[in-house]
Amino acid sequence: MSLPRFYVHPANCDPEEIRLDEAECHHCHEVLRLREGTRVVVFNGEGTEWTAEITLASKRETILRTIHSHRSPALPARITLAQAIPKGKNMELILQKATELGAAEIIPLISERTIVRLDASERTDRRDKWQRTTIEACKQCGQNWLPTVHSPVSMDQFIASSPHADLKLIAAIDPDARRLKSILADAASSSPIPIRHALVLIGPEGDFTPAEYGLARSQGFLPLSLGPIILRTETAAIYTISILAHELM
Repeated sequence: MSLPRFYVHPANCDPEEIRLDEAECHHCHEVLRLREGTRVVVFNGEGTEWTAEITLASKRETILRTIHSHRSPALPARITLAQAIPKGKNMELILQKATELGAAEIIPLISERTIVRLDASERTDRRDKWQRTTIEACKQCGQNWLPTVHSPVSMDQFIASSPHADLKLIAAIDPDARRLKSILADAASSSPIPIRHALVLIGPEGDFTPAEYGLARSQGFLPLSLGPIILRTETAAIYTISILAHELM
């Protein structure tokens, strides 16, 4: 049986003694009801995990003594998902699956056809909630690399400040959209350097507008075909990260 897993922020990691934050302390003591002497696993989201033993368990404080550590190798390629925010709870599903599949960053987008609208304070709150979703996904699946969830931005803001990437893709149903194998074959023939960072744009319900497609294309995003069937936005995100992870990692 696998040991319970807890997250500790890298800034709070003491290799000799680890203290859980309020949320993780509550989960340990009030939900799982773990007591002194229980062995657990703690990870820092940057590739390191520790097997540890609880030395103090209370409502206010949980202290762990580390026994040994393990370092998970960094993934060979970074995948950044820029996802137009879907309605309902589908964003949580996308975040969970993106974490399991090894995405390094998730950038929530508010596009012209995005139904969800958020003010400044709501964007911060939603970002914190979504980051917590990725932490819980890491705890459940054994992933030691925590993806960074950014605050939601508009499509214009994203394009103006989008990170550099070796490969930039936008899921599209345009006639000139190509399958990933074809795009990767062209990339390999033009440069012997392997792709280390892929950035992919996924639209909302109703897709991006023609103007948004044009803006992305003007900034070097290549139209990516996901096949002849029109996929729901959450399916498109999971499918795209899956095939990118398979091809690049």
